[in-house]
Amino acid sequence: MDEQLHSLSRRLIELRIEHADLDGMIDRLVEQSPLDELALQRLKKRRLALRDQIARLEQVCDPQEPA
Repeated sequence: MDEQLHSLSRRLIELRIEHADLDGMIDRLVEQSPLDELALQRLKKRRLALRDQIARLEQVCDPQEPA
């Protein structure tokens, strides 16, 4: 179980890094002219999917126990 949590924690870190990278890519894309709306949409969709994966992994790694 401990090894599994370590693996999940590592995956969580990787996803957070990828999410941060996407933030940077989105920021740079927005500054470009002309704006590539399709690319921007795809990056934002990917970032949202990563955010959902991160939330699920956080729930597994640190479940909220009822008080």
